[in-house]
Amino acid sequence: MRESAAPSAQGAAPGDQHVIGIDFGTLSGRAIVVRVADGAELGTAVHEYANAVIDDRLPATGERLAPEWALQEPNDWLEVLRRAVPAAVRDSGIDPATVIGVGTDFTASTPMPVTDDGTPLCRVDGLGGRPHAYPKLWKHHAAQAQADRINALAAERGEPWLARYGGAISSEWEFAKALQILEEDPEVYARIDKWVEAADWIVWQLTGTYVRNACTAGYKGILQDGAYPSREYLAALNPGFADFERKLDATIGQLGDSAGTLSDAAAALMGLPAGIAVAVGNVDAHVTAPAAKATAPGDMLAIMGTSTCHVMSSETLTEVPGMCGVVDGGIVAGLWGYEAGQSGVGDILAWYVANQVPPAIHEEARAAGRSVHEHLTELAWAEPVGAHGLVALDWHNGNRSVLVDASLSGLLVGTTIATRPEEVYRALVEATAFGTRVIVEAFGASGVPVERFFAAGGLLKNRRLMQTYADVLGMPISVIGSEQGPALGSAIHAAVAAGAYPDAVVAGDAMGNVVHEAYVPGPDAAPYDALYREYRELHDLFGRGGSDVMRRLKAIRREARAAAPAAAPQPQEATA
Repeated sequence: MRESAAPSAQGAAPGDQHVIGIDFGTLSGRAIVVRVADGAELGTAVHEYANAVIDDRLPATGERLAPEWALQEPNDWLEVLRRAVPAAVRDSGIDPATVIGVGTDFTASTPMPVTDDGTPLCRVDGLGGRPHAYPKLWKHHAAQAQADRINALAAERGEPWLARYGGAISSEWEFAKALQILEEDPEVYARIDKWVEAADWIVWQLTGTYVRNACTAGYKGILQDGAYPSREYLAALNPGFADFERKLDATIGQLGDSAGTLSDAAAALMGLPAGIAVAVGNVDAHVTAPAAKATAPGDMLAIMGTSTCHVMSSETLTEVPGMCGVVDGGIVAGLWGYEAGQSGVGDILAWYVANQVPPAIHEEARAAGRSVHEHLTELAWAEPVGAHGLVALDWHNGNRSVLVDASLSGLLVGTTIATRPEEVYRALVEATAFGTRVIVEAFGASGVPVERFFAAGGLLKNRRLMQTYADVLGMPISVIGSEQGPALGSAIHAAVAAGAYPDAVVAGDAMGNVVHEAYVPGPDAAPYDALYREYRELHDLFGRGGSDVMRRLKAIRREARAAAPAAAPQPQEATA
């Protein structure tokens, strides 16, 4: 399926050839221009989504969304193509005629309902006011009830694919979200011609051809050994769900292959040559592995941002409890690609700073000339490990691995009237590190040992945080040498799709960038073991059935929100 680069760039020397990598994140999209010969990043631009995460009210109508909803507006993604790509090319100073390919990646799972020609249902007349007509962002957790039924029925029937996902399907993935539409808005479900991952929809807009990428199809769409769950199983879930596979039907594209060539319309939109290669879509985490040169068996890469996704390749196929999936060639060809993850990391710290940190701390940070995150970090790490007397659970967005339960929530234990804001901040950082250690230990206990740990993503900017991870894990951490890991990974796959390299591993060796063992365990590693034991006790108590209080509280919240009026009544003036 791989195609050659456009004729205008075919004769150019490798040093004169360039590719574009486009990373569609949770809140923004970014584009980079990369030199094919050595991976040098020559230009970059970012476009913030106008609608960001739609989790409160629907923009079209103002309708209030139920708890756990998270939607997006597809026009925001198109604006990344229109604005960020030309800006990155201008920033680079290159001649657009030297661009030989484009690659993209997306957060996952962000599926969306579309018509046969790719029109999002939220853009169809009469459906703009229907929440289920919009793309459901990865952090949309309102389909937990459907996920629970998917898992229970699969376990009861002994469905063989369930083991490939650690024994549980997440509410974040395609099937649970689609089943929610069927059961809550069957009219919208009936209008769905294709249920498409945003990663594939954006490639569709670039090429005019719909190709479903093997990564999201395998990890998020329950495609294993060339087959989806059977019609009989789907009908047992809900008779109306029996034909769901019809809405998934598409050619499966392998990672690094070309999905087609850039159409005239897309080329005009971005200011690039028509006819250049467009790589098959990919997921932001998985696409980063070649960029970090973390593709060998035993290399685990953590992409650390609003959430963290952990990916690694292995020659071994096995079941890891709570893994998000294992897919043949899911990261690189010829190896089994494993995925795990944490639903909240940077999101938790951002929530804490925005909602819990007192104004005095914000003032102190401004006076010191640093961000609130930087200020809290400086204050918190001035004390030894454990001095705060706190331990937290990092489940503010639910637990993705190893418990696979979006109904769980955050917890902080040990607070007193002497507890300070920076101490809580540190406890939250430590909780996310403990969550990663749980994942690493689960892989090791299952026969897929993590031999080398790599990291990428925005959280690498916090050196104290990264050192804490090395201490908690008791492992050296190598870090990607790029601030735009997913975008660089997408550019690497674009070079492969354009025929400049035979595969992503070879391309990654030439174009990737890594700083080996940037962090090594220090004297704090041993003291963290004691705190980790406390974390594990709380982890198992609240996550493995010892106490269902978190789930009950979420149920109470849902019921209270559902019963609340659309707008709170205004208080009346008192009368004499």
